[in-house]
Amino acid sequence: MMNKLLILPFLLFSCVAFGQRISQQEYINKYKDIAIKEMFRTGVPASIKLAQGLLESEAGNGELCKRSLNHFGIKCKSSWTGDSVTHDDDEVGECFRKYNSVEDSYRDHSEFLRNSPRYAFLFKLSPTDYKGWAYGLKKAGYATNPKYPQILLYQIEKFNLHEFDLVKDSESVEVATTSEPELLQNELKTDDAKNLAFDYKVKTKRNGLTAVFAPSGTSTLAIATYHNMALSKLLDINDMEHDGILKTDSWIYLERKNKESTQPSHTVTEGESLFDIAQYHGVQLQKLEEYNGINKSSALSSGTVIKLKPINDGDIFVYETQQGEGLYAISRKFNVPVQRIKEVNKLSSDNLKVGQKLIISK
Repeated sequence: MMNKLLILPFLLFSCVAFGQRISQQEYINKYKDIAIKEMFRTGVPASIKLAQGLLESEAGNGELCKRSLNHFGIKCKSSWTGDSVTHDDDEVGECFRKYNSVEDSYRDHSEFLRNSPRYAFLFKLSPTDYKGWAYGLKKAGYATNPKYPQILLYQIEKFNLHEFDLVKDSESVEVATTSEPELLQNELKTDDAKNLAFDYKVKTKRNGLTAVFAPSGTSTLAIATYHNMALSKLLDINDMEHDGILKTDSWIYLERKNKESTQPSHTVTEGESLFDIAQYHGVQLQKLEEYNGINKSSALSSGTVIKLKPINDGDIFVYETQQGEGLYAISRKFNVPVQRIKEVNKLSSDNLKVGQKLIISK
């Protein structure tokens, strides 16, 4: 990961080359180097920038992004003197900034945060404190979605984007230019496999288990065959009922998943299923059904808390408070009395801060 990186600023075709939709992983491959370069220049974590770009631009596939190369949904504001487009957002026909290149969009996003007093406190955080940045952006009013921090953290941890925050040598990041979109895959394939192991042929460790990250379109048979495993066994340990082609980028485990996670719970984001959560945390799907009293086919509402382990008397673990949570909500989540939480943590009031770590003990 410390090897020399290339930044590939793209021109007007950069949101979606030739009109084709790109996957989230392809988006990361395209723009990770620009994000790293901006982190060295301004202090905005590369992981945060990529997670915001994935969300705000719909991984480069969004209508606004296609029309304006605006990857972060930044509106014109009174200080903007550049080109603009209108787009329906909170209101009809709102003014959004338009850029000449993706790199311009990424740079302006950094300046937008750095030059606004309401985001000033974020730059006192370490670039490796991506959780602090995620909750801080919501606190400062970057987005109206109450689950904005959780969505960013889900993207960061799903794709290990925080690895980019650990790059130390700014001199290893160089800028190269190209106007040939067909060069993209050749330039990034080696770097991707080497740095992130997002290739079903490359084994990695996930939740303490041997796993591979398989992009959408990969055949489960291809994965099993390459790793000398019976297809039936691969399907069984991944809680899959049928073989076939993966519809989404997925973690696939090569050994039996854990019965529980080291984390106590998972907060559902929009569109997640119990199967998605089981794969993300490397926990057996049947165990999640047992812990939560639900069926694997149950529809999950955004914000629902899914237990990842049984909470028994004597269990002690550390929980990080989420946006909008109070002691009562945490008490109900883990079936631990409010007074017990206050006693263990020596709390003199019921007030909690986002990201505050609490010892939970029955």
